[in-house]
Amino acid sequence: MIADAEMPGRDSCQKENESHSESDNDLENQRRGSQSTTASWKRRRDQSEKSRRRSSTTRSAHKIRSNGHQQQDEVEAVTLFEVVRMGKSAMQSVVDDWIEEYKQDRNTALLDLILFFIQCSGCRGMVTAEVFQNMHSPDIRRKMTEEFDEETGLQYKKFMVYPWILNVTWPLELDSGDYPLTMTGPYWKKFKANFCEFLTVLIQHCQYTIIHDEYLMDTVISLLAGLSDSQLRAFRHTSTLAAMKLMTALINVSLSLRVQLHNTQRQCEVEKSNRNHNRGLEALVQKKGEILEKQENIENLMNAIFKGIFVHRYRDALFEIRAICIEEIGIWMKTSSDRFLTDSYLKYVGWTLHDKQSDVRLKCLIGLVNLYSDKECCTKMDLFTCRFKDRIKSMILDKESEVAVQAIKVLTLMMQNCDEALSSEDCKQLYHFVYSAHRPVALAAAEFLHWKLFCSQDSEGQDEVQERKDARHISHIKTLVNFYLKSEGCTHSAYLVDSLWDTSAVLLKDWESMSALLLQDGGPEEEALTDLQKAALVEIMLSSIRQAAEGLPPGGRCLGKKVPMGKERKSHLDDRAKLTEHFIVALPQLLAKYSTHGEKVIKLNLLQIPQYFDLEVYSTLQLEKHLDTLLKQIKEIVEQEVGSEVLEFCSKAYLFLSKEELAAHEQVELAKSQLFDQLVGKFNQLLKDFLHKGDRFDEDGSYQMWSTLKRITTFHNAHDITRWNLLNSTCKLLKSGLEDGNVTEPIIIQAIKCSYFHIMWQLSKVSEGISPQSMQVLVGKQMRGFCYICRRYLTNVSSVVREQAFVILCDLLLVFSHEVLSSGHENCEPFAYVPEASLQSELVAFVMDHVFIPQDNENVNKDEECKVGILHNRRNLLAAFCKLIVFSVVEMDIAADIFKQYIKYYIDYGDIIKETLSRTRQIDKIQCAKTLIQSLKQLFSELVQAQGSNATRWSQPFISIKDLARRFSLTFGLDQLKAREAMSMLHRNGIEFAFRDVNAKGTNQPPCNLAFLDILSEFSTKLLKTDKRTVFHYLERFITDQMAVESGEEWLPLAAYRRSLLDTRDDDTTSTSSGDRSPSSPVQHSSKAASLKRRHQTEDSIGNEEQRGKSLPSFLMSPLTSTEHRDLERHARHYKKEAPMDQDGLQSLCSEYGTTIMGNKERTVTEEAAESPGSDIDDLNEVLDIDND
Repeated sequence: MIADAEMPGRDSCQKENESHSESDNDLENQRRGSQSTTASWKRRRDQSEKSRRRSSTTRSAHKIRSNGHQQQDEVEAVTLFEVVRMGKSAMQSVVDDWIEEYKQDRNTALLDLILFFIQCSGCRGMVTAEVFQNMHSPDIRRKMTEEFDEETGLQYKKFMVYPWILNVTWPLELDSGDYPLTMTGPYWKKFKANFCEFLTVLIQHCQYTIIHDEYLMDTVISLLAGLSDSQLRAFRHTSTLAAMKLMTALINVSLSLRVQLHNTQRQCEVEKSNRNHNRGLEALVQKKGEILEKQENIENLMNAIFKGIFVHRYRDALFEIRAICIEEIGIWMKTSSDRFLTDSYLKYVGWTLHDKQSDVRLKCLIGLVNLYSDKECCTKMDLFTCRFKDRIKSMILDKESEVAVQAIKVLTLMMQNCDEALSSEDCKQLYHFVYSAHRPVALAAAEFLHWKLFCSQDSEGQDEVQERKDARHISHIKTLVNFYLKSEGCTHSAYLVDSLWDTSAVLLKDWESMSALLLQDGGPEEEALTDLQKAALVEIMLSSIRQAAEGLPPGGRCLGKKVPMGKERKSHLDDRAKLTEHFIVALPQLLAKYSTHGEKVIKLNLLQIPQYFDLEVYSTLQLEKHLDTLLKQIKEIVEQEVGSEVLEFCSKAYLFLSKEELAAHEQVELAKSQLFDQLVGKFNQLLKDFLHKGDRFDEDGSYQMWSTLKRITTFHNAHDITRWNLLNSTCKLLKSGLEDGNVTEPIIIQAIKCSYFHIMWQLSKVSEGISPQSMQVLVGKQMRGFCYICRRYLTNVSSVVREQAFVILCDLLLVFSHEVLSSGHENCEPFAYVPEASLQSELVAFVMDHVFIPQDNENVNKDEECKVGILHNRRNLLAAFCKLIVFSVVEMDIAADIFKQYIKYYIDYGDIIKETLSRTRQIDKIQCAKTLIQSLKQLFSELVQAQGSNATRWSQPFISIKDLARRFSLTFGLDQLKAREAMSMLHRNGIEFAFRDVNAKGTNQPPCNLAFLDILSEFSTKLLKTDKRTVFHYLERFITDQMAVESGEEWLPLAAYRRSLLDTRDDDTTSTSSGDRSPSSPVQHSSKAASLKRRHQTEDSIGNEEQRGKSLPSFLMSPLTSTEHRDLERHARHYKKEAPMDQDGLQSLCSEYGTTIMGNKERTVTEEAAESPGSDIDDLNEVLDIDND
């Protein structure tokens, strides 16, 4: 708040001195925190409120009429800040009102404006003003301070604002960064716009009057300079923004004065030629002098702002302030290039290009884009371009994509408007960015490429002759193809087309010129395209067709959540109709030319074009004859080709053209039936000859059978050809291969695939309910018979056949499993098939023999690519089998053989095994735990069998098993309650295994598997504290009196395991660290007392065990604390919500482990609890996790 201050007058020197001294005394009192200071603040605040209300009544008082009655304002703005913040009044009227007030009482209005700037900074403190007499007084500089008073918690800033010395006091929390310019939301965003608009309009309305009075602007600039030098970021930020906006407005005033000066100068020259009007000339000369004086005043003001604020703040610690300075200086250079577009000002922009904040660098580049877009400005920036060109080129690799986009735009404008600014090497660096994954960067680089390749060669005219236009397009297409071929390592035509689509769409959619280039053979004057150029052109043409039909960016280049507008959708439909109309005629010609001697890449790309057709055009334009021609060409390709990719695209073309909703459906279906009749008939004839001739069947016949069967299999994957009943023929062929071994490997693979597709199509029709009852019975028999055939092929001599049979068999078992079929149609449930145990054993044995093979057994002469291919095939085999485990097709116990390979083959198959383990744990935690402990037992037994009595706990195989156990333990997560039953079962199973085999050397020797307890201890951390006690007492049942007194090295696993069950110090530490550290309450004191009593009871219980001869070292005894019990109570409440265990279930669990017997007296826990006080019963129930409700 601003207190009323007496303004200087001719007879008021004494009053000024008194005011000055009183202010000093007030400042000292404020620093001491005295009571008089508080009274002074209240007095000044009340006076300021009255002053503000008087000064703002003319600006904000109005009435609202409702229902014929007069009502007062709901909200009344009492300060200039509130008027601007609310933004309800027009800014011109607000400024006009303030100007009128300034003309009446400039000191009051100026104080109101000062308060406006202080409040815009978010200051909620107090502002006082004092008038100084002598500007050159030595005390002035001493009083310009900014400090913090620790006693009052207030911050003080005292600085000079002509003709006052302002003292601003505010609480320290203002420095938190929460002030209007940094607040988020549309309200404060609008306030920032209103703030800038107010300053601009203020200068515009005052440009002819009060800004030249040498009072208003001097005061405002001194105020902003003082605030901009503050340590408080809110003051610096707000004052810098205000100063920069005032500078921009003053530049506009300077330009206006320059225009007035020019007009006045011309008028003076005219008047000088007319000798009869001397008075007019004198008036013009006087006016010219006034304009020059005003212009000089404006120049002084601009120099004061630039040197007093900009030069210091463009390198401020706050990047928002630096960004404001650089943004505004770019506007100054563009608006007033004669004054600011010089090297002395451009250097600030060049230096700031190296700023560490991306927002500041972005503002620099945006300003340079505006400058380089003007050719006249470019002529003044030669030195800047030469000096900072390398820095701008490096910014295209900026980590912020928006900065890279603006850098490319600057280089594009630099190339267009600056002669020889960029060399050919510089351009090559930019070319590759058209393949960038970030689309804005790619679009900016494509604009650069478009101008360099096309626009720099010639210009396109509206009245250009069509022939010349076509020739120019053909030339540009060749240039584009050559550029695509020269792009080293970048062969993604879809990325190139997507980048150029906005700038070169007319060229990319000129499919007529592209087709003409592909169909022409080249004349004597024209050079024909090479095969490599033709392949590149077809690839670019296909990408342009896809872009026109779909309008989507290629994979890996994100477009964002953009919904296509109606205009864009209409454009896609029009482009799709246009390309369909052209390629209906041109595509058969292209296929006819390139189907015989063309490259495979050309055929693959041409066969993908039909999927982007608008097939309704065939019927609307009556072009069915061209459809017949296209189908014939595709049929010829099918008859000639045996490549998998070409046949798959032919199959997809038939599938797209034969959609039922299209009018040409019957026409395409007829062509398909003719093709399948021909292929199936040929295969049956070849099979008949093969079965008749046997070993006399020649190689040519085998090749014909393989090629025909491959075509049928490829089409059978996407088309239903079950009516030709190929399963009987393929099964005959497979049985012949099993019995006689005279069928080649490629034929067997295709026969297995074809049989699998046939069964899948039959199952699909059964699930849809469109097959008769007899067919449903037949499908089950066919599936089981085919599974038997695949099972026999698992032992084939060919590895490729074995792997194919294994994958097909796993897929069949998965599809016909109970879980998959039960989730589908009801008609499929009778076909559910459960593999017998022998088949499951064969599958897991196959995986162990053909997947988990050590690298040492591999052929060292194989190259890396071959090794990667082999590893990929093995991963597919393992994944196929793991799917059977995840979907419960095979027993989960079988997975033990897979899980035990987790560490050994972690690099090759670790991700697959880990995901399988995670899925099985989600299905059944207990069964998963059994499988894990089974895998560890198998590994331990193999180790003992291999090393015998030489096996030690320090050997590398044993350490590997222990590491595997630790990995298994980590998979159960941090929630001990969810895995409680599984962990309890795992420990019980492990304990029984450890004591199962008695040592043949005598009873004084440890059991054969006792070292397994060392492995089992890795799971002890996953037990709850109560369950640790339970497992401990279950372990005690297996320990004899003689075992308890043994202390040799071979007995260390037992001691370590017992220690892991009793040691709860880690859990206590964790609980304590996460608990509340506030002072103890009475409840906590009682809890500590109860904990102490339980500790004595626990020690007594363990003492009884010591009396029985089962003594343990003292460091194994870790009594429970009150923190443990609070943790258990919290976990118990959580467990009741997630997976509650009723009392009966807990009792059964305890009785199963034998935990009700404690000590020699055989007293139950509940009996002991009954003899204890009520509080002890509750605490004991906490330990046992018993629900008392």
